[in-house]
Amino acid sequence: MTGTAARHLYLTRHGEASPDESKLTDIGRRQAVLLGERLREAPLTAVYHGPLARAEQTAQLIGEQLDGVPLRRFAPAGDYIPYMPQREELPPHSADAMLGHLAQFPAEEREQGPGLAQEALAQFTGPVTGGEPCHELVVTHSFLIAWLVRDALDAPKQRWMGINHANAALTVIRYAPGRLPSVLLFNDTGHLPAELRWTGFPPELHI
Repeated sequence: MTGTAARHLYLTRHGEASPDESKLTDIGRRQAVLLGERLREAPLTAVYHGPLARAEQTAQLIGEQLDGVPLRRFAPAGDYIPYMPQREELPPHSADAMLGHLAQFPAEEREQGPGLAQEALAQFTGPVTGGEPCHELVVTHSFLIAWLVRDALDAPKQRWMGINHANAALTVIRYAPGRLPSVLLFNDTGHLPAELRWTGFPPELHI
């Protein structure tokens, strides 16, 4: 059935995590609280989060700043490789480095990732049925945000690589009936003071 109302998909990466990724750092907790405060006026109806501790803790801290918005754990909002590119899909001069980087991730994340990525697309993208617009937040990881942004822009599947997302930054995509998806915000850290921005982002890309 074709959607009849707009979906506003809010995306954020979890807050800064400890070196073993088992919990948020103090910085990560502050980032999450500030993002929750920013989202207080958004008409969110649900907060989805991945199953890993850093995403769940971030979602909980955001949820504490909101008024009765339910938290929903959802495996496809987790951390995984959404698409394994072929060598010929990548720039020749950097293909080895890019594929070598992906090879460092657990086999489970590489093998199960594409299926989970398709489930995420089915759950979170496109207009919705009914007369009421949908506003949902997904607390996830950089790879899935890159995959969803790539899809919204109708870019080749391998172009999820190279789209980076800072901890607790905000991305918003709008899916309206009869229209192309609109990326309204991307990697927006306006709710964070300067000292809390850019964590989780490659240092060479800081501005």
